Amino acid sequence: MEIKNHTLISAEQVASPNADNRPDTNDISLIVIHCISLPEGCFDTAHIKQLFCNQLKAEDHPSFDAICGLKVSSHIVISRTGKITQYVPFNKRAWHAGLSSYQGRTHCNDFSIGIELEGTDHSAYTNEQYTQLSALIKSLIQNYPSLNADHITGHSDIAPQRKTDPGDFFDWDLLKSTL
Repeated sequence: MEIKNHTLISAEQVASPNADNRPDTNDISLIVIHCISLPEGCFDTAHIKQLFCNQLKAEDHPSFDAICGLKVSSHIVISRTGKITQYVPFNKRAWHAGLSSYQGRTHCNDFSIGIELEGTDHSAYTNEQYTQLSALIKSLIQNYPSLNADHITGHSDIAPQRKTDPGDFFDWDLLKSTL
């Protein structure tokens, strides 16, 4: 996968307003794996894009009332079919981690790349997602010298009191074997 000017060339580009400048653009040293589906367990909807672009409507589903005012984003979303959408350039800070800490460093959004897999904490991810995720991570490691395969973590690991994703069904061993 080719990255040019902090953009994944093969990805669909959708600009999220929920991003800003990193404190140090040379400090991109962590990859955080998340999962998302809106409504939970429903795949291939427009709702993730709507959430990341501040266009989600509370009336579209009862579960949206609690989240439609949130200002959140991620750098990348990988769909169940393996389609990749980029919402934030890698040199910018996406708003995906929230209150978080990794190896004693707080504010993980400052130094991480957030990757969302379309899914739930309670279901397996697809082979297409693992294939794309592995290829993306290899490309990120090649393009950002502070990244390496040892600094990939789940949202649940950096915010354990608040988050459970990517969940028990995420196959960390499979991912690591492909890197």
